[in-house]
Order: sequence, then C-alpha cells, then structure tokens
Amino acid sequence: MSYTPGLVSVLIPLFNRAKYIQETINSALSQEYDNFEIIVVDDGSTDGGDKLVEAFLDTGRVELFRHAGGANRGQSISLNMALSKARGEYIAVLDSDDIFLPNKLKDQVGFLQANPDVGLVYGMGFGVDAAGKQVYKILSETHIETNDPNRILLDCYFHLPVGSLVRKSVYDQVGGFDESLRAGQDHDMQVRMAEVTRFGFLPVRVYCYRRHGESISHQGLERRWRNALIILNKAINRYPYRKSTIRKRRAVINFRLAQALLQSKKSYWEAAWRFFYSGLLDPARAIAVITGKEKVR
Repeated sequence: MSYTPGLVSVLIPLFNRAKYIQETINSALSQEYDNFEIIVVDDGSTDGGDKLVEAFLDTGRVELFRHAGGANRGQSISLNMALSKARGEYIAVLDSDDIFLPNKLKDQVGFLQANPDVGLVYGMGFGVDAAGKQVYKILSETHIETNDPNRILLDCYFHLPVGSLVRKSVYDQVGGFDESLRAGQDHDMQVRMAEVTRFGFLPVRVYCYRRHGESISHQGLERRWRNALIILNKAINRYPYRKSTIRKRRAVINFRLAQALLQSKKSYWEAAWRFFYSGLLDPARAIAVITGKEKVR
C-alpha cells in the first residue's frame, strides 16, 4: 500500500479521556521531529473529550473521525479506522491518556532509517500517576532485545502503543488489530509482529505511561486474561512456539486470571482451580512464589 516517505502517522483512539486528551495531543504536537500527522478516532465519548479535540483541528496537524452514530465500538475497531486513514511511512499509536516525550519521533525515526531490516523500534519510558508525576522507570539501558517470538509471547515486556514506532508495511503485512478483542489487542499485535519482523531497542526514554484508576490496565482484568487464552491459542496455530513457552504462558494466564477473579469476588471456586492448574503447569515458578523468592505484583 502507498504511503508518504518519512511521514509519521500518530494514531489516538479516544474514549472518555477529557481529563488527559489535551496533554496527550500537545505532547504529540511538541515533537522535535516535524513530519507527522495526528489522527484521532473518537469511540463514542460521552465526557466531551471529542469536543476538546476539535480545538486542535485548526493546527493543520490533527484530524478527528467518529464512528457512525457516535457508537462505542472498541479500541481495535477505532485503531483500524485510524490505520485506514494513515498516510505515513511510520505508525505511532498513542493512547489518549499517555504522553510522548519531545524526542520520541526524532529518535525512533532515525533508528528505523538507520536500520532498514528492523520493522519496529521501542524505547524506555516512565510510569506516571494520574497527575503526571513520575513514579517508576520502564526498562533500563541494560535491556537486550533477543528477537525471539517466544519471549514476546511469554512476557509482554514493552509498550506497543506509546513506546514503539512501527513501519506501516508491517501493519499491512500482519493485518489490523483483532476486532473480536476488547482487551489484550496490543499484546496480540506484538506477538503477530514478532513472528514476521525484527524488533529494535533504543535505550532512550521516549514516553510516559499513565497509570490511574480509570485506565484499561486497571479495569476489565478478567476479560483481559480470558482474552489472553484466546490470543495464546491463535498463536499456537500460527507459529511453531516452543512447548515450554506455551506451558509457561498458560501458567501465567491462569495465575493472573485467578487473581482477577479474586479481586472481583466473582468465583472463588474457579480462582482456586486456576491457581492449582497454574502450579501444575509451572511448578518451579509456583514454588518460587509460595516461598517468597519471586514477588507477585
């Protein structure tokens, strides 16, 4: 498919983030790299966030799209709409409550231009709270990218949306986001990309990932981990992953799903047998957790 060389398309799916969307868009507008467009898809916001985006339209950088009838259709469908509008050689996904640091696009475009065999580059970041205060660092300079799809499947160790820059040709190759998933679609996309292209790690801090009580990562955890089982099964049918990777990933999913069930106080019986099944799948790690050698978040 055709694209404009050097242009970065920044895709922002928006749903009820009026509190953060202006800061998010301003972080994209404040880039040291000048060749970019911003495509916002409103997913049926009811808090006025889409109206705040309208104030940016006269910058000539920002476009706003809505689903027919103002419907809420989910992040995957919103991102696929944005991808269909994107004209750039490179794609940067920015969740509507996260932040690009000013050097984000300049440094990552430079990396991809210098490494034509790499389809995706990711960097380091900061975890911030609702007020934007830095509370922890994400990745360190000692991190190494091994380009092993087994590792990506087992442990989603970087943020695809805010932390990465991806060639549009890679999205064209793997297809859009899975529209059947209302959670976990980012991990699914990472896994599919790892199966077809090389990843690169740039040891520079390029983003802020916001954690707050309304974030998707805090809500819908049960759905997220049930979807993780779906993602795992699709991956198994698509790529020759190691049996040990599949077993360990299944153990992690069952453990996290059990945690989510306890947190939501839904099903203590299902939580119990999933904890037990997780231990059977990866007994060494289960013992490490039980003895306190591995801390569980």
